[in-house]
Amino acid sequence: MITTEAAAESAVPAVPGDSGATGAPEREQLKDAAIRALVQRIHQLQAERAQAFRRLEEGHRQYLSSGPPYDFPRYRSTVHEVTQAFAAASREVLAVEAELAGPRAQPLLASHVRRLQQLEETRLATVALLQLMGTPELTGQDSLQMHQLKMKVIKTMEAISEVLQDLRFDAESAE
Repeated sequence: MITTEAAAESAVPAVPGDSGATGAPEREQLKDAAIRALVQRIHQLQAERAQAFRRLEEGHRQYLSSGPPYDFPRYRSTVHEVTQAFAAASREVLAVEAELAGPRAQPLLASHVRRLQQLEETRLATVALLQLMGTPELTGQDSLQMHQLKMKVIKTMEAISEVLQDLRFDAESAE
């Protein structure tokens, strides 16, 4: 499906560092991190999100090929795992945004991060709707709407790439 290929294209190479920390310890690390390190962390989180999208797409593909009868419990488990990964990434992105908006006094960078978060929410909701519409019960219902949703995913991913470029460029200017 188009979302897997597009997610892979939007993946940013991971930056070395701790990718499992969330919560208070990570906020303490943010206070001492350079702006460049905060931006690198955003890119790493984007790579993690791309990987989560790939897992979601693969889980959906396995679900569709499992039936009938369909293995919904397995798909539900995959969705749960991916949801947790997205939630953890979102918490950390919001922590970086707060650090940039507050103590770092970098409102432009914070606005890029906020926009990125909004776009990722749109992308996830659209991909989820596409998967729902792709279930056997709804297949073939509205191919025009499916096409429009696929185009929305592509345009959202293009906007994400632009925001990431703006973030990188403006962060270099801020240092």
